[in-house]
Amino acid sequence: MRFEIREHVLDNGLRVVLQPDASAPLVAVHVMYHVGSKNERAGRTGFAHLFEHLLFQGSEHVPREHHFKLVQDAGGTLNGTTWFDRTNYFETLPANELDLGLWLESDRMGFFKPGITQEKLDNQREVVKNERRQAYENRPYGLAFEALLARAYDEGHPYRHPTIGYMPDIDAARLEDVHEFFDRHYGPNNATLVLVGDFDPAAALARVEAWFGEIPARPVAARPDVPVPARDGERRTLLRDRVQMPRVYLMYHSPRYADPDFEDVVLLNYLLADGDSSRLEKTLVYEKQMAADVTSFTWPTESAGMCFVVATARPGIDASDLEAEVRDVLDDLLRDGVEEEEMEGARNRARRGLLNGRAGFGDRADAIAHAAVLRGDAGYVNDAFARYGAVARADVERAAGTVLDPRGLTVLHVVPEQETDATDATEGTP
Repeated sequence: MRFEIREHVLDNGLRVVLQPDASAPLVAVHVMYHVGSKNERAGRTGFAHLFEHLLFQGSEHVPREHHFKLVQDAGGTLNGTTWFDRTNYFETLPANELDLGLWLESDRMGFFKPGITQEKLDNQREVVKNERRQAYENRPYGLAFEALLARAYDEGHPYRHPTIGYMPDIDAARLEDVHEFFDRHYGPNNATLVLVGDFDPAAALARVEAWFGEIPARPVAARPDVPVPARDGERRTLLRDRVQMPRVYLMYHSPRYADPDFEDVVLLNYLLADGDSSRLEKTLVYEKQMAADVTSFTWPTESAGMCFVVATARPGIDASDLEAEVRDVLDDLLRDGVEEEEMEGARNRARRGLLNGRAGFGDRADAIAHAAVLRGDAGYVNDAFARYGAVARADVERAAGTVLDPRGLTVLHVVPEQETDATDATEGTP
C-alpha cells in the first residue's frame, strides 16, 4: 500500500506534508519542531521537555488549559512529546474541525511567547519534577537508561543526558530562558506540519496558508555538534534499585535513522528477540529459562544510533550469568550466521510492524513527521516496506559484525539493592 503524499513549503519556511485519506471522517494535525534534548546547553537539561509542558498553558488568544478543553469538546484527542531530536504536538479531530487544529497549532507557533508567566513556569516546573519522580526515580528500572547513556557517552555529548533532564537543571530554568528557547527553536522554518485524513488537499493547503502564512520566519539556532562515539573499549556500570529481579542492558553504537544500513539492524533486532522462535527468546526464555523476558530494539535517532538488548532475570539467576548467556547467543550468531528461514520470519514481522504503525491517522502522521524531520524524506513511509523486504542474510550478518562489536558496547546491570554483582569489580572501567 502506498500513501498519496504532497509536500509544500510556505514562504516563511514551514514545511507542509499532506496525506489525504477519506477512509474515516477524521484528520490528524501533527506539528514537529526540529529541537529536542540534544539542543540543550549545560546546566539546562530537561528544558525542551519543560518547554513542551509550557506550550499547553495558553497564549495571547488561548486561555490556560484550553488546548485540551477545546479539542476534547470537539470530540478529539491531543498530546505532545519530547525526545532527543524533536518535539511534537498533535491532535486527531473530526474532519470538519480541521480549522480548530490549525488555529491552535498556529497560535502556539506565533503567539505563545507573551502568554507565558513566571507563575506558569513555576507550576509546570513542579509538574515536570513530579513526573521525573514518578516515571524515573520511584519506578522500578526507571533510571536504567539514564545510567546507561551517562556511561556510554562522554561528558558533553548531546545524547548523554535524559530527555526529562536532571532535577537541579529543572530548578534552574528561568523565564528569560523560556523566551530565548522559543525565539531560537520555534519558528515556522524549524517546523514540519503533517496533515493526514479526510480533506481536499488544495482546500487544506489554503487553510494552512491562512493560519500559518503570516507567522514570520526566525533565525534558527545552529545544530549541535554530535560526535560519533569512539569504539574505545567495553564500558560497564551498575545500578542498585528497588527491584525484585536483576535486569541486564547491553547498548551498542549503531547506524542512525537515515543511514542506509538502519533497516539491516532493525531486522537483526527482530531476528534476535521478536517471537518465540527468535534467537534470544528461544534460548533464554524457553530452553534455559534464565530470563523472564528479553527484547532487542534500535532507536531511530538522527545523529548517533543506539541498539539495545535488554533481559530480565528469572528468580535465582544473577545478572552476570544472564549477561554471559545473552552474549553467548550473540556470539553464536556472529560465528555461524543466520538461516534464510529465520530471516524470512524477521522480514515478515518487521513489515507487519510497519503496517500496524501506519494504520491509524495519528500514528501515520507521526511516522511521516519523523521521516520528514529526521531523514529529510517524508516519502520514506512508502519506501520502508520494500526496504525491509529487501534486507538479505548477508546484510544482517554484516550489520551484526559491525554493531555487535564489544569495543562499542556499554553494559548496565540493574540489581536489587541488597545484592552484590560482578559488575562491582569493573564499575569504573573505561
